[in-house]
Amino acid sequence: MARDDSTSADSPCHTLWYVPVRRTGTAAVLRFFRRGDGRRCAVGFGSAEVLTALLGPAQASVTLTEPALRGLAEPLGVRLLVFDPALVAPQAAPAVPAAPPGSRGAVPRSRPAPPVRPVAVLRRPC
Repeated sequence: MARDDSTSADSPCHTLWYVPVRRTGTAAVLRFFRRGDGRRCAVGFGSAEVLTALLGPAQASVTLTEPALRGLAEPLGVRLLVFDPALVAPQAAPAVPAAPPGSRGAVPRSRPAPPVRPVAVLRRPC
């Protein structure tokens, strides 16, 4: 019988990804992120250590395969998956209001966060 390599245990479809979630009571809710262009994306990490290094030790996670992550994200309108991102930028700080008219000094404005630059983006489903 011929073996279909697309379903082998070494297939990327069977790779477990560490996916950031937030805990709400007994439920775990997927965390979505935004790319530099504003599009929402789901993120998966190849190891718990990389996830912790980028998002911090308090970040909860679950392990999912790529098809499972896609199946949870797509019904919510999130079709872009980013695996092992090289940079996860902090949330942009709110803009500092300008100095009131007639005041002596201008208040400096905060800089926007740099865009997220993923190492790999999986564009087609397994």
